Amino acid sequence: MKAEDIMTKEVVSIRSSATVAEAVGVMKEKRLRALVVERNHENDAYGIVTETDIVYKVTAYGKDPKQVRIYEIMSKPCIIVNPELSIEYVARLFANTGIRRAPVIQGKLLGIISVTEYFN
Repeated sequence: MKAEDIMTKEVVSIRSSATVAEAVGVMKEKRLRALVVERNHENDAYGIVTETDIVYKVTAYGKDPKQVRIYEIMSKPCIIVNPELSIEYVARLFANTGIRRAPVIQGKLLGIISVTEYFN
């Protein structure tokens, strides 16, 4: 089985200039734990912002989510997964890096894969 077989194809993304409050609103509405951060131009890298980023980099410090921008707290470049990778390799990648989700990219954004996909 490959990453493309279990990835979520409907990916929600956000601009890096959006506020954390906007991101939280989208995450709450769509019931997500992470958003892929859009590239600023074709040769730019994708980023990712997770609920953990928000808790540890904004909330824990009492920062105003309406004032903090996504580019201030996101991970970029983020670890990406090729859709052809076996899920065993993806599992090792997640275990070795400590990440829980990653965009699936092959030239363009195809989906997102997370540790929870393994258990469905």
